[in-house]
Amino acid sequence: MGEKIRLDRLVASQLPDVSRADVKKMCLKKRLAVNGKLMARSDVRVDTDDEITLDGKRIEYKKHIYIMMNKPQGVVCSTKDGESTTVLELVPENMRRKGLFPAGRLDKDTVGFVLLTDDGELSHRMLSPKSHVPKTYHVRLERPWEENYKQLFAQGMTIDGGEKCLPAEFEGSPENELECTLVLHEGKYHQVKRMFTKLGNKVVFLKRTAIGELPLDEKLAPGECLEIMHKDVERLSTICEMPCK
Repeated sequence: MGEKIRLDRLVASQLPDVSRADVKKMCLKKRLAVNGKLMARSDVRVDTDDEITLDGKRIEYKKHIYIMMNKPQGVVCSTKDGESTTVLELVPENMRRKGLFPAGRLDKDTVGFVLLTDDGELSHRMLSPKSHVPKTYHVRLERPWEENYKQLFAQGMTIDGGEKCLPAEFEGSPENELECTLVLHEGKYHQVKRMFTKLGNKVVFLKRTAIGELPLDEKLAPGECLEIMHKDVERLSTICEMPCK
């Protein structure tokens, strides 16, 4: 058995543009059925495991939704913006629901893995300064990386403004002296760019390739989304209880 919940609350929570008042009207028009029985009232309590249909089409109940997006350049990680396209505008209609937001941000010109969810608890756990969820980035630099970068990132560095960064893992590409991988355990403003600026270099391309232990699906084209299955949700919140070294 699932959770007991009012019909209007359940339906409204799963459909982005539907209110509880709308659900009441659906019942009056005999559009909603529970386990094959048309419902005349919207305030009845149903089980989340019940078969609920609207105009014969099943509404599959999910307490929360988790979406992996491959964010393209020029798109902002915001619920709304007066000028630029937001990540929410790229979410397909069948994945949209109330309360959806980006759990963490990428700069407008940074691409890659953005998590969209309506699960505030998971988001808080991931973004809390006490957590240190690792985030992996592919970086392309203006000048070749240097051998001492690995040690400098590992010991933690102080960037502009006197901000102290946690230790990070740097790995230079053996095939390309301009490309590298960086793993951070925090999320300061423009942190990757500021860290390389501290080293006298400049980031010319930045892509987030993983959150926690969950990598960005390589098949996702820029702007595309993929719903994350329950078995992979825990991989998102892989947390180091102490600063990783």
